[in-house]
Amino acid sequence: MSSHSLNGGCHCGGLRIELDLPRAPASYAPRACDCDFCRKHGAAYLSDPEGRLRIRARPEALGRYRQGSGRAEFLFCRNCAVLVGVAYEEQGRLYATVNSRVVEGDAPFAEQRSVSPQTLSADEKVARWKEVWFSEVRIDSDASA
Repeated sequence: MSSHSLNGGCHCGGLRIELDLPRAPASYAPRACDCDFCRKHGAAYLSDPEGRLRIRARPEALGRYRQGSGRAEFLFCRNCAVLVGVAYEEQGRLYATVNSRVVEGDAPFAEQRSVSPQTLSADEKVARWKEVWFSEVRIDSDASA
């Protein structure tokens, strides 16, 4: 797999992300969820089930919040409050998406598109997450993050 590596994280550095994407960044259109929570955070999500995501977190920095259907956890920094992504776990397997706005540099993503997952049932959401989110995900506690 030809890989495109991207890095990023929250404002204070308590959470760091490492992405490996199988395609060029310009081929990804971040998904801007239209729910109140995501709109208030300005989130636009990026994922690829063929890619890899690693989140390195200082032990005290990783916050988790459930809303909506309550099945997924929003991952944010407890220190600077930046929303870095969303994760869902099923049978020991972790799926996740990352907020594209935390990617460092000027990654040339395609224009974001609006999505409305609130129109899906809870089971339809889970099926969608398993279809489009990263399926190779690690969240590591790392004091040097």
